[in-house]
Amino acid sequence: MKGWSNHVGVQRAAQVMRAGGVIAYPTESVWGLGADPHNAKAIARLLAFKHRSVEKGLILIAANIQQVEPWLERLSAQERETLLATWPGPNTWLVPNHQLASYWVTGRHESVALRVTAHPVAAALCSAFGGPIISTSANPQARPAAKDSVQVRRYFGSQLDAIAPGRTGGRRQPSQIRDLASGKTLRP
Repeated sequence: MKGWSNHVGVQRAAQVMRAGGVIAYPTESVWGLGADPHNAKAIARLLAFKHRSVEKGLILIAANIQQVEPWLERLSAQERETLLATWPGPNTWLVPNHQLASYWVTGRHESVALRVTAHPVAAALCSAFGGPIISTSANPQARPAAKDSVQVRRYFGSQLDAIAPGRTGGRRQPSQIRDLASGKTLRP
């Protein structure tokens, strides 16, 4: 996060999300779309850009464990250890939601998808925003995920309210998604 936390582009993107905007930003492997997870209008816009059903649910990313602590309070010590062993990093976990995140975030699922990111720009965005943000690949449904800001602009043009600075982390695959309760891998 060093170097990015006070970057004007990161600060502006966080401010845009707090004001209800939708942004694009780099993650570990692809560019993502982000918004305030408590703003239904912003999430509805984001889903419309992607042509994605709300029922599928979205991922929340955070800068650190403290930002996702409300979801971790009821976990066993072993479950917490499992998460801590993989965070920060490209590991998304489905954890019990306990009605903390809205339907706009969880979709038809009873769990919420959480990741503590290791990407410096994404983590700086979460820190500047003051909590977890929405993270979903920057692409219309059924199209390849954007690998750079040029492709983001091709897909979404002026629909986005801001594009954060930076580059992806160079990973070839998106984050792994696993269910904490079952241990099952849903996306390798």
